[in-house]
Amino acid sequence: MLEQGLTRRRLIVIAATAAGSSLLTGEQAVASGDAVQWRGSALGAQVSIEIYHSDRAEAGRLVERCVLDVRRLEQQFSLYRADSAISTLNRTGFLVSPAPDMVALLQAALHFSDLTGGAFDPTVQPLWRLYADHFSAEMPDSEGPAPHRITEALAKVGHKGVFVNEDRVALVRRGAAITLNGIAQGFATDRVVERLRSAGLSTTLVNMGEIRAIGARPDGAPWRVGLADCDRAGAITETIDLVDRAVATSAGAGFQFDSKGRFTHLFDPATGRSPSRYASLSVIAPTATEADALSTAFSLMPVSRIQDIVAIRPDVQARIIDASGTLLVFGA
Repeated sequence: MLEQGLTRRRLIVIAATAAGSSLLTGEQAVASGDAVQWRGSALGAQVSIEIYHSDRAEAGRLVERCVLDVRRLEQQFSLYRADSAISTLNRTGFLVSPAPDMVALLQAALHFSDLTGGAFDPTVQPLWRLYADHFSAEMPDSEGPAPHRITEALAKVGHKGVFVNEDRVALVRRGAAITLNGIAQGFATDRVVERLRSAGLSTTLVNMGEIRAIGARPDGAPWRVGLADCDRAGAITETIDLVDRAVATSAGAGFQFDSKGRFTHLFDPATGRSPSRYASLSVIAPTATEADALSTAFSLMPVSRIQDIVAIRPDVQARIIDASGTLLVFGA
């Protein structure tokens, strides 16, 4: 399937972390200045961990434990692996005795589905398959799949058709399938942060496809994170400060099925289409899970609905680049 070669839609780059530090390619931990850093790939993204610890050997061991955590989560959530739990669920329609992390993430996904009135929906995978198959065909119709095919796919979509408890996960609708690509990387980021916090770390930047800061930088300054410009390679739209918060960005330009960008990975579960409301949308939140899910959902919602949700979540901020390039900011 086309999604096996998918590059991540997320458009966050680290503009500046520690002075003089640089991340190396390859899956390895290295010491640089006062930091121990690791960079590799997981869940379809380039990821990194940068931690500060007085004991370099212990810092290296912590990084290794974090990497093992991420690999374990990848075994649960990755659509790129045929043997993952989510791939098994999509093939069979159920999981018996699911792992606690699978239960926790699915429950979080359904929570954000309810919060956003269904704009965030983990069951849009049938739409992905439809568009992937359509645009992989020889000489595909540039107008996208036929309306009746979209209607057929939509019949399989709907977060109310997912049953989750500690003993079992089931997809109620025939032909239903889920994707956790709009929340799993945030969840993985939070799991790594939890491990590092439990080890007593107070200065860390974690990037598992979404970025979350523990505390400030060693010098007390905020972590500086640049938000990438989806229209200009290597450029950023703005730089933000993070202290004990997370940020995630979504944009239709992150993955496009067609050369004109009319059909993207951002599917509206109500219509089966890809609305182009905004050039990009970033969410700053206390956790990467929330930032990840809300950045996906907000990309499909009008400004008035985004404002309604931000109003009841005082620790959340939405930063929107609209179609004209204007920055709109809502929330704290």
